[in-house]
Amino acid sequence: MTKANYADKNLVVNILSESFKNNKSVNFMAKEGPRKLDRIRYLMDYSFEICHQFGEVYISDDRTAAALVLYPEQKKSNFSSILLDFKLIYNCIGVSNIAKAIKRESSIKKIQPQIPMYYIWFIGVHPDFQGNGIGSQLMNELIKESEKHQRPVYLETSTLANIPWYKKFGFDIYNELELAYKLYFLKRE
Repeated sequence: MTKANYADKNLVVNILSESFKNNKSVNFMAKEGPRKLDRIRYLMDYSFEICHQFGEVYISDDRTAAALVLYPEQKKSNFSSILLDFKLIYNCIGVSNIAKAIKRESSIKKIQPQIPMYYIWFIGVHPDFQGNGIGSQLMNELIKESEKHQRPVYLETSTLANIPWYKKFGFDIYNELELAYKLYFLKRE
């Protein structure tokens, strides 16, 4: 695993967009319509930018998997982040879905503990390479990195089938949120 830089941005966005194009949580945020995949790509582009400013962006050594890690307590509003938020609304969420997106984010923030954490916002393997242990290797490396920072790891998933995989790494469900889908909150101390 290596830290990704701007030269890797398109690859990271592509990996995560392909990995999450059928994800309930991502599809909840991206406005419906014929440009849905473009909106998902924009969400991943936005997430890359936020994690590049306030966290870390990683790519697997074989360049088929990526992870976006956020340090939530470091995320501050600045001109760049506010501009990114407006672009996200315009390019992904849509003006008509702002209230839905704000309500979702507010509900998530109420559940997440307000402590320094290693928040895995997105982790994904390109679908062409899934099932080969690449995601497991990346997760093990992320866990080691969180231990270096002495931070607990937090994440959410809307994919029930992924929970056994997370449990294999020592994650436990600490809460659930009912939206138009169920969102599971996991942590690893």
